[in-house]
Amino acid sequence: MKEELYHVALDEYEHGVVIRSLNDKKTELKKEGRSTDAVDDLIIKIGHAPTKKFKVVERSRRSDDAR
Repeated sequence: MKEELYHVALDEYEHGVVIRSLNDKKTELKKEGRSTDAVDDLIIKIGHAPTKKFKVVERSRRSDDAR
């Protein structure tokens, strides 16, 4: 079975918020004496994620128009 992957589009500000939040969680785990391996892996993965420019096209949804 193929592993399901998630792709999230973040601007520079949101990227920083995610990294800071992960660092806060890492600090919290260290204070509790717990392992930070999973958080460390995420910090590396998100910190080194490639950037890609793409066009955003907004469409009105029919269910939104009916409201």
